[in-house]
Amino acid sequence: MDKVLSQEKSSPIVVGLDIGTTKICAIVGRRSKNGKIEILGIGKAESAGVTRGMVSNIDKTVQGIIQAVEVAGTQSNVEIRVVNVGIAGQHIKSLQHRGLITRRDLNSEIGRKDIDKLIEDMYNLVMPPGEEIIHVLPQEFTVDSEPGVKDPIGMAGVRLEANFHIISGQVTAIKNIVKCVNKANLESQELILEPLASSESVLSDEEKEAGVVLVDVGGGTTDVAIFHEGIIRHTAVIPFGGNSITEDIREGCSVMRNIAEQLKVRFGSALAEENKENEIVCVPGLRGREPKEISVKNLAFVIQARMEEIVEHVYYEIKSSGYEKKLIAGIVITGGGAQLKHLPQLVEYVTGLDCRVGYPNEHLAKNEVLPKNIYEELQSPMFATGIGLLIKGIQKMEYNGQAQASTELKVEKTKVVEERKTGGLFAKILEGSKKFIKDDIKDEDFLK
Repeated sequence: MDKVLSQEKSSPIVVGLDIGTTKICAIVGRRSKNGKIEILGIGKAESAGVTRGMVSNIDKTVQGIIQAVEVAGTQSNVEIRVVNVGIAGQHIKSLQHRGLITRRDLNSEIGRKDIDKLIEDMYNLVMPPGEEIIHVLPQEFTVDSEPGVKDPIGMAGVRLEANFHIISGQVTAIKNIVKCVNKANLESQELILEPLASSESVLSDEEKEAGVVLVDVGGGTTDVAIFHEGIIRHTAVIPFGGNSITEDIREGCSVMRNIAEQLKVRFGSALAEENKENEIVCVPGLRGREPKEISVKNLAFVIQARMEEIVEHVYYEIKSSGYEKKLIAGIVITGGGAQLKHLPQLVEYVTGLDCRVGYPNEHLAKNEVLPKNIYEELQSPMFATGIGLLIKGIQKMEYNGQAQASTELKVEKTKVVEERKTGGLFAKILEGSKKFIKDDIKDEDFLK
């Protein structure tokens, strides 16, 4: 029984809420016994109030959140109150900064408190008007002029310095997301940058160590995160995605938007040369009009033009980061747009780097709770961000739990030390001497 209780304590149920441009997705889960992520429920809703990763209509977004959370809550049999929300959009910026603290207590070793203080100091940086810091990510530490320390906890030192990767966003965009979550009667535990979340669900530690670029092709934005030596080095959000391709097909082939989306999903390809000249798709005409014939090769030309532009933007971010020659693991593409046929070949052709599609299935535990079709759907790249937000939320809860546990342990140790001081033979001798002195005084008084 105790084991079951301790397992429940160590694996809190967490919810990831991905407010995307095409879909709003709520995923409920926890860490299983073997350390993988166990999904308990998932809810999806159409996202009508988000444009290019930013909230453009509060009411429609709130409706979508309520709908998705309701489905996920019913499926997992959990009452959802707190969520970990993703944030993206063109307004996201990143910068490098250096911070330091001088420790007063020379006898104690560097602990988590010192690192937390260093991180908190970074949040006090003066940002341009209308901007707010979302994440402060330590890269490497310097302890007493000794550089390149990855984890300084447990070391002795007076001067603790660190390089930080700071991610900021527009205050209004952040407030709008929080407002939508609150209006849906929910509380946001953590606001997480979406490419960071996606990287958590599809990248391995070896890839992050070797040097890798994560490219999350969403509906409204394409998110980029560059890792090297296990540390995040560069982040960017490009304001083009799958919806830009759909719009191009709508205009280029003169069809309705919903048909353009279906054409992209079913017959779309990122390389025109891979398609035959004689392949034709027949699209039904509007209200009694003749059906329309569209060449699959022409469709691919339209898609390739826009996709090349997006990949060029990604390549520009790679070059400007300064890590172009250090990316042994190449590029990992994920998100709904990664399902486009021949996209890895196009990325390799434009950038000259290796490319693979990232699936979030390696972190998922085998599931007997969810229906088989839902579990299989979860392994699609389009759920990379949602599962990543869930993983990030679990990590945060575990980090806070560990910090709390270590504080409780210190308190217990202090109690034991105090008891040692007040109990035992030495204390009894002291008490005896006090009694003797008191008695002595009384005798003297009596003599007087």
